Amino acid sequence: MSKPRRFHRDIDGILLLDKAFGLSSNAALQEVRELFGAKKAGHAGSLDPLATGLLPVCFGQATKVCGRLLNAGKRYRVSVQLGARTESLDCETEVIERAPVPALTPAGVDEVLAGFLGEQDQMPPMHSALKHAGKRLYELARRGESVDRAPRRITISSITRLALSGDRLEFEVSCSKGTYIRSLAADVAAKLGTLGYVAALRRVGVDPFGTYSMHTVEELRRCKETAGPDALDARLLQADVAFSDLGSTSLSAAGEQALLKGQAVQAAEPAPEQQLRAYGADGRFLGLVQGQPDGRVHPVRLFVPNTSPEGRGRAERG
Repeated sequence: MSKPRRFHRDIDGILLLDKAFGLSSNAALQEVRELFGAKKAGHAGSLDPLATGLLPVCFGQATKVCGRLLNAGKRYRVSVQLGARTESLDCETEVIERAPVPALTPAGVDEVLAGFLGEQDQMPPMHSALKHAGKRLYELARRGESVDRAPRRITISSITRLALSGDRLEFEVSCSKGTYIRSLAADVAAKLGTLGYVAALRRVGVDPFGTYSMHTVEELRRCKETAGPDALDARLLQADVAFSDLGSTSLSAAGEQALLKGQAVQAAEPAPEQQLRAYGADGRFLGLVQGQPDGRVHPVRLFVPNTSPEGRGRAERG
């Protein structure tokens, strides 16, 4: 008797995975993909193995959301060990330098943290996945090499002290794509008059999923064992949640069929000249459309199977 296929299910949706400590993002993705038996899956926004927390995993048609989520704002809880520095600026490597920690007050720390608000240039750490001459920087760093890096423009929208005790500082930060929390922690420590590295890191938010719950692999396994695959699928968010900042429009049944063939159609209500979420007559999310001056909408990207190869090509080109 042949073995059941590992990846056999056509499912669509977004899982907010609470990634475990020590697991790479790809390993976490494969673990969850096998659990769901999903034919198609991808993750949006890598987390270091030493970090825990929110890793959006997209299945099926929802994998089209991944690019948008990579550019989304993120929120982290950071525990900084003050008075020491490691080469990697986290717990991956040994302490290579120590410094005294001055007497710190909550008010003084808050003042320093506030100084990091807004747009700024940040120097990427050597222990990062950025490339130099075709090599990952962390590969060069592990060989003891260091190269010049260009600073990156980032934005810190909020940064708040959560705890301060002796040589440990914990804060929460909301930041833009491309922000290196390890560099931020080291820079904060420097402004406090000492050294510092990330002792623990947890991602607690990815826009726009701030109000939704995360799920651990252990929880998902128990769910599947006790209630079956359908209960697993109930943990998935629909792809339209990722576009909750956009307006919406509805189509008739005939309009839906035309849209799925790549045609511009009349919306059920006046459509502004902007990108919108489109829904069918039954409330099904169809994808993204662009409003036209004449009140019609044309497909930008569809999130349901397209019955027309010609129409699919037009829709994907936008």
